[in-house]
Amino acid sequence: MSPLEVLIRERIAKTGLIPVAGFMELALGHPEYGYYMTEDPFGTKGDFITAPEISQVFGELIGLWAAVTWQQLGSPDRLIVIECGPGRGTLMNDLLRAAKSVPDFHKAIEIHLVETSPAMRRRQKATLSGDAPTWHDTITTVPAGPTILVANEFLDALPIHQFVMTDAGWAERCVDVGPDGFSFVAGALAPDGLPVMSSTALPGTIFETCPAAMAFAGALTKRFGAAPGEAPGAALIIDYGHEKSATGETLQAVHNHKFTDPLADPGKADMTAHVDFDAFGRQLISGGALAIGPITQSTFLSAIGIRERTQQLAHNASPDARADMESATARLIEPAQMGELFKVMVATSAEMPRLAGFESWVEEPC
Repeated sequence: MSPLEVLIRERIAKTGLIPVAGFMELALGHPEYGYYMTEDPFGTKGDFITAPEISQVFGELIGLWAAVTWQQLGSPDRLIVIECGPGRGTLMNDLLRAAKSVPDFHKAIEIHLVETSPAMRRRQKATLSGDAPTWHDTITTVPAGPTILVANEFLDALPIHQFVMTDAGWAERCVDVGPDGFSFVAGALAPDGLPVMSSTALPGTIFETCPAAMAFAGALTKRFGAAPGEAPGAALIIDYGHEKSATGETLQAVHNHKFTDPLADPGKADMTAHVDFDAFGRQLISGGALAIGPITQSTFLSAIGIRERTQQLAHNASPDARADMESATARLIEPAQMGELFKVMVATSAEMPRLAGFESWVEEPC
């Protein structure tokens, strides 16, 4: 039995059931035993591979997208570039390499990384050794100023609350210790006013909320909500999730590139849940920001030139290298792979024009 499992068992014995969100917080972020605090989960030797690790084209295109967005911000002499959940620093490294093709943009960049894991900070420091980033635990400590923020597969790892419909109504779904280890149980009834989908849902129906994502949206709107023109900004959010709020369980765990029981061996597997882009967008709008999207990752990357950039790189490559590049691009944009499941949304200050890649997005009538 791992030290973290012992700790969670002791906490349940002492204080009672742990909500799913609390279990996720411990499994992923416990300062000594949490998954992100002790592991490098990325790559073929880790548990999963993110888009920047699949293809350098991904980060390069985001770098060029950021350059165009900087121009739409008025080409400020100083630009705060934030990445939330920077992984190994691969995306930022590719972004900065592409940024050098626009010298004034590259010169304006001030790098800020939002990362709580000491292990990942060390990896990022090595990757970005010549770029002098500043690290933060949250975006609230990042200095004010014109901003471009990138968050790729960041929201999906924020802890979620789950609610289950019981015969008595919606109840918080919790974790308890059973005869075979940890198990899900129904806890206290949910408070009145909970934004659940329906009071007529069938027993056993699951509904998920992510207060941490809503708080992040609030922090973005506060950052972009300054007086018009004072501190404009744009945030690019890329993650897997659903366009409309709905019932259903999406909590999952991955270990060694395979799905596993989320409650088994906490701290040794990644735990994530699908992002509710509908709820996230509504929170942005309620705070005074603009929310554009979501659109599919395939639509976004295609619009900003992933096929053309892949062909450019592959032109002088060996047949094997060309095949690898084309396979990587297909993985990012094909509907059966990452192209449809992953969505892209931008949050901007109110005065921003329509950003690159979102020209075809049509806002649904209220």
